Amino acid sequence: MRSLIEIFNNSKVIAVIGFSENPARPSNRIGRYLAGNSFTVYGVNPVLKGKSVDDIICYDSLINVPFKIDIVNIFRRSEFLTGIVNEVLMLKVRPSVIWTQYGVIDSAAKDLALKNNIEYVENKCIMTEHQKLFL
Repeated sequence: MRSLIEIFNNSKVIAVIGFSENPARPSNRIGRYLAGNSFTVYGVNPVLKGKSVDDIICYDSLINVPFKIDIVNIFRRSEFLTGIVNEVLMLKVRPSVIWTQYGVIDSAAKDLALKNNIEYVENKCIMTEHQKLFL
């Protein structure tokens, strides 16, 4: 696996699974942070389909994001990970990285991603890791 600095330096587009329009929610706060740090961010949440939240365009599912995604950042509970990885595998152009936030762990989902040559960063906050490296 590449180092985190290599992942960040080679990634431009991030899809935030479980994005919230509530600014107090971590998915919103971190999505806005990433967007403010030169990443193009798309929110994925069926409730927010078609909305733009702080200039982050939202889609109902990963499959409907019409752009190449570099990192899929997941803000869903662990039991949803395998389903999300399966959705990633259905994409015509797959992201290079799946990233799960603190406490979001599922060894079967991780194994599935790695078996399909997708890098997997688990149980780490993408914002915290970016700040450690770049601020």
